Amino acid sequence: MPQLPAILVGAVFAIAVMLPGSHGALAAEVAQTGAPHLDGRLLGAVWVVPFAGILLSIALFPLLAPMVWHHHFGKISALWALAFLVPFAAIFGVELAGYELLHTVLLEYIPFIVLLTALFTVAGGVRLAGSLVGTPLANTVGLALGTVLASLMGTTGASMLLIRPLLRANEHRRHKIHTVVFFIFLVSNVGGSLTPLGDPPLFLGFLKGVDFFWPTVHLLAPMGFLSGLLLVIYFVLDLYLHTRDPGKHPLIEGVHEREPIRIEGAVNLLLLLAIIGAVLLSGVWHPGIGVTIHHVTVSLETIVSNLLLLAITGLSLLLTSAKSRRMNGFSWGPILEVAKLFAAIFLTIIPAIAILKAGTDGALGAIIAAVNEGGKPNPAAYFWAAGILSSFLDNAPTYLIFFNTAGGEAQPLMTDLSLTLTAISAGAVFMGANSYIGNAPNFMVKAIAEERGVAMPSFFGYMAWSCGILVPLLVLTTLVFFV
Repeated sequence: MPQLPAILVGAVFAIAVMLPGSHGALAAEVAQTGAPHLDGRLLGAVWVVPFAGILLSIALFPLLAPMVWHHHFGKISALWALAFLVPFAAIFGVELAGYELLHTVLLEYIPFIVLLTALFTVAGGVRLAGSLVGTPLANTVGLALGTVLASLMGTTGASMLLIRPLLRANEHRRHKIHTVVFFIFLVSNVGGSLTPLGDPPLFLGFLKGVDFFWPTVHLLAPMGFLSGLLLVIYFVLDLYLHTRDPGKHPLIEGVHEREPIRIEGAVNLLLLLAIIGAVLLSGVWHPGIGVTIHHVTVSLETIVSNLLLLAITGLSLLLTSAKSRRMNGFSWGPILEVAKLFAAIFLTIIPAIAILKAGTDGALGAIIAAVNEGGKPNPAAYFWAAGILSSFLDNAPTYLIFFNTAGGEAQPLMTDLSLTLTAISAGAVFMGANSYIGNAPNFMVKAIAEERGVAMPSFFGYMAWSCGILVPLLVLTTLVFFV
């Protein structure tokens, strides 16, 4: 089974060679500009096959060959990355392939994994000790709190901080999957829609000139509407499942004395604030210098931000008790899994993003053209186009693509076209919850839950939850706010 992607390397190469395309035009453009440039207009839809392959591997291998996936998912992911990179280098040249590889690794993957590691390590050092009991009311309040915190410390930060206490509080419960699924809906996605700190798309908007509190004002109503409905549905579902549990927690029965709740590793809460500061630094400080490797310039602010995040990670490990981490169920397994899988995702997604950037001239031009009617933007279409693509692609560049499609100027988008920008922002943030790979913390939460013994749904199993619960609510949100 692991040899399948290797076989597909040759297949993708052969098909791509036979496709018509002005590869010579690309070479001429490279020669004229001196820097490699990937023109998405030259790419056919076949180049998305490796990306689809890694998604299907994540979806199907755990079901069809769980032992093979458990022991070899890193190798399978690497083979899908090569299934894109080798044919790409053969057809478009080693120089362009090297440029795209370096651009993705240096400017996207390394900052992504460094930030995720810092949040994972720091949040994993905070332990809520004492008697935590996952009653329906307590769980609902916890989800509501996490939804609010997501806009203050980011969906990843809030998710990493709260998932372990929530899992521990529900250890005695037979039914736990629904709690983790709604946690992903609310804390890992919908909750991050009120500030640029909440989710990467909004941070990109902030860097493009959107006012810091613009999302707070314009997304508060749709976010409150959607999260309120999700919390009500969760409470009713959890209350029903709670009554079907065969036994009660010993604390509820009074067998054990309730132990007061206390925080261990509180220094990590300060380090979480330091992480937020390091991220903001990279967005507001622009000295205009950097290090260039093969036409890829890594800015000084990015280097400093990453070094600060690594230092914060080290401080967390140094200042947190090893026993407290052990009692918190902390291990490096989830972050290693995410690092391997997302390395392949970041590489294989390169042609998909390039095709989208080509706009109406690209292989996916019909999607771009569909969001405007008679030259005017259709907010509902923008909401669903940005949302559906954000369900499977990186929601940050997806947001940027539709931001530019709608005009690309922050001032008119914040005023005359405010409903369109609201739709783009809400779609990119809300619909990251539609699949495990829609937003970075989704897969992290899944991995941590599985490590703690929760039998999480498969890739498609999770999408059954999102399509059955979240998507109908998104349709209702469209009718209320964007039509």
